[in-house]
Amino acid sequence: MTDYRALIIDDEADIRELLNITLAQLGLEVVEADCLQSAYDLLERQQFDFCLTDMRLPDGDGLTLVSRVQSEFPGMPIAVITAHGNTDLAVEALRRGAFDFVSKPVQLTRLREMVQNALQLRQAGETEPSETGLTGDSSVMQALRRQIYRVTRSQAPVFISGESGTGKELVARAIHYQGPRGQGPFIAVNCGAIPGDLMESEFFGHRKGSFTGAIHDKQGLFQAADGGTLFLDEVADLPLSMQVKLLRAIQEKSVRAIGSHGEKSVDVRILSATHKNLSSEVSNGRFREDLFYRINVIEIKVPPLRERREDISRLAEVFLNRFAEESGLSTPVLSKPALEVLMDYPFPGNVRELENTLERAFTLCDNGFIEPDDLGILSVNKSIPNTGAQAPESHSDPVAGFAPGTEQSLDDYLADIERRILVRTLEENRWNKTASAEKLGLTFRQFRYKLQKLNID
Repeated sequence: MTDYRALIIDDEADIRELLNITLAQLGLEVVEADCLQSAYDLLERQQFDFCLTDMRLPDGDGLTLVSRVQSEFPGMPIAVITAHGNTDLAVEALRRGAFDFVSKPVQLTRLREMVQNALQLRQAGETEPSETGLTGDSSVMQALRRQIYRVTRSQAPVFISGESGTGKELVARAIHYQGPRGQGPFIAVNCGAIPGDLMESEFFGHRKGSFTGAIHDKQGLFQAADGGTLFLDEVADLPLSMQVKLLRAIQEKSVRAIGSHGEKSVDVRILSATHKNLSSEVSNGRFREDLFYRINVIEIKVPPLRERREDISRLAEVFLNRFAEESGLSTPVLSKPALEVLMDYPFPGNVRELENTLERAFTLCDNGFIEPDDLGILSVNKSIPNTGAQAPESHSDPVAGFAPGTEQSLDDYLADIERRILVRTLEENRWNKTASAEKLGLTFRQFRYKLQKLNID
């Protein structure tokens, strides 16, 4: 790394010397300052590619410098040095726009990794947001893509909120691949799908012989994501005992495998998501408040499909083209009446429900045209209240949508409602049948029988 200049600010000469030597070994030209005013003067006269500041300075604090850099030099990554264990200040620095932080005593390996990530970001320059895989040109989607671009210029933990089926994992992948960690691993895990007794081993790994059944060493998710991103989907489903261990791993940036006598440092960015209201989970004692504030440094809200109806036509085009390509068939035409049905439907299952609806229609349509009847939602459209997240079972009058004398029998109508409840519950639980049965108050055997009876594969 040559032709890069770094500014380091610390009032202790020996720490400045250590930082100078370390950054010089990476090929950076280093300029030193011992106070805020000196740093401001240097920033006005010279151009820097990276800035590293102590949090406590004789004439102020590093937070003030972070805010000023974000305002006047937004393209320059700035990192802070915090006292060991002072995570509150570190989190506040990240909220104000700091790229990352290191704790005293400074671990040189960790410092080098951070500087290399920052310079990769700097090398990318001030480019426009690139393709994210998120389809749609509505104003809310354009705002979402801009927000994704902004958070890629930081290493702060990001909490992605939104209803089931809105595309939270797509947002997480966009943050990862557009950022300096894009060449590193992206590890996604559904926290609700890991059995409780295996959770610690899955996250942190284990050594051979550490417990019954541990016949070989196992790498944990944190180690697998080293140098990249760990995406914790449905993080609200973590048990409280695991939340404590996760909090420590995030704060210390190190993990200890089960059966190991030492800890291993890991360089991992944490992204998390859930369809639940995490603030309510905290209030009800089901989620730790300290972990909530640690993973929720920056929040991104993914809009439901009903708030971006103008994107439905484009999304339908993308899905139908993909189905045609995968099957080797021609792309069917979505008729105007069918599109109107889609535009009027509330889509409580959001984009995932739209995709499933169109895949079914792609399979059932005749003569290369998708008509309203192919969608399978016209008969229940008016029976589902437009509340977005509520399932049909919440309707105060479950027979309000049934019209006697129509071609659809009562049995078919009720089966249709039951089918939609089962499918929606499966989608909300990422097709985990055990969790879905438990949510509906059914035994697994009862749930499996209903799936077979209603031909849900």
